[in-house]
Amino acid sequence: MDRPQPALERARTKTVATVGPASIDPETLAGLVALGVDVFRVNMAHGSRGQHEQAVAAIREVSRQYDRPIGILVDLAGPKIRLGQLYEEPLRCEHGAMLDFVPGDIPEAPDQLISSYAPLIRELSEGDQVVLADGTVSLTVEQSGRDRVRCRVVQPGILRSRQGINLPGVKLSVDAMTDADRANAEWAARNEIDFIGLSFVRKASDIQDLKEQIDRFGSKAKVIAKIEKQEALDNLEAIIQTTDGVMVARGDLGVETDVAQVPMAQKRIIGMCNRLGRPVIVATQMLDSMQHTRHPTRAEVTDVANAIIDGADACMLSGETAIGEYPCEAVAMMNRVMTATEATLRDSTSQTPTAAPIIGVHPITSAVVYGAGQIAECLSAKLVVIATRSGATALAKSTQRDFIPTIAVSDEATTLRQMALLWGIIPVNGAPALSGPPLREFVDVWGHADGSLSPSDRIVLVTGSGINPGVHNQVLVHEAGSSVKNE
Repeated sequence: MDRPQPALERARTKTVATVGPASIDPETLAGLVALGVDVFRVNMAHGSRGQHEQAVAAIREVSRQYDRPIGILVDLAGPKIRLGQLYEEPLRCEHGAMLDFVPGDIPEAPDQLISSYAPLIRELSEGDQVVLADGTVSLTVEQSGRDRVRCRVVQPGILRSRQGINLPGVKLSVDAMTDADRANAEWAARNEIDFIGLSFVRKASDIQDLKEQIDRFGSKAKVIAKIEKQEALDNLEAIIQTTDGVMVARGDLGVETDVAQVPMAQKRIIGMCNRLGRPVIVATQMLDSMQHTRHPTRAEVTDVANAIIDGADACMLSGETAIGEYPCEAVAMMNRVMTATEATLRDSTSQTPTAAPIIGVHPITSAVVYGAGQIAECLSAKLVVIATRSGATALAKSTQRDFIPTIAVSDEATTLRQMALLWGIIPVNGAPALSGPPLREFVDVWGHADGSLSPSDRIVLVTGSGINPGVHNQVLVHEAGSSVKNE
């Protein structure tokens, strides 16, 4: 098993990697962790329940082997609308050709289409746009009726059975979660999954519905809202205030909205998440060419760097690690780009830490964490240590975006895994206490074993005095080495 790089040398921006046939074996998973993966994504749109259980078990085993908290994100498929079986396979759609959406399960002619969403015919209107196969084919509704919808091909291409249907600007009656999503959410809750991604979010109540469902099973999972519809952009602030984290899901976002608007939408989403203190993941085609080649394009490298400059907490790999030929090379490249970009940001005078209010974090805690960062800067401290039960104090430190290395300890295993998603936070297992001499001794021993600390290095610890429960109001400066004998 490869040894991971020392904790303080890791990228501050986190790497989320999708598990699939290319990465499910224990040796590859271990290699991905060693190269920098912080959170693994299990995509419920693909695979069986047995395969999902195998993936979770394998990830947790690698986490135990490395003694490193690794988060798991279960990504619900959502109400993805798809074509049914085509009359002939494939169907070549010529510009100007007419196609009809009809009810039923089997088309009766080559120009007929059916869908997995029964109400589609009655919810489409004249002038609506229908985008198929990830944007490669586009139709415009010319006539709508009770038993069929007639469409004209405006962007030609080739269709195959069961490809996706996107309906930009069309308000559908479908719920945010299907019956399969609810069953998968229950499974995730019962299996102590750390994050649950909700697809095709449209409004804040979609998030609240999922939270209420998993609460019934005592789950502590954080909900990640996937922004991929215009309705989500219209309700963005309310969604961010309600959710625990956000994913900029650029795949469907680029077909549900004008693809030319996606870059600015990404910047808007990230900026609002930074302001409101919500971790944000940028996803889709970040190093897509590395599914089949060992080297990315220059444009992909620039895309990853720009996401980091925008303020993303994490970047996600999808097909690159799920089905790609070079999953380890893709993760290694992601981390190379992250560390190179962060080195430039670290030297920039424009990166000024703030103590802005964060939803769910006590203002005293935010102020104390900000002060700890300032003290660490003044003392050229090697490390900041955050002791936290819920992870809220680590979130406050993460939102400051300073480059002082920060480890976080907790007596809650779920909290440790969830902090793996937070920018600049390194969760560490095994702390015997969250304050006092035992915590300082633990940090000394950990830093010595990891190779991150030398004798007399200054460490700033943020803890609570216990006077005001739930509030971190204590800062301690400690010099490393007093608890560890030099070898």
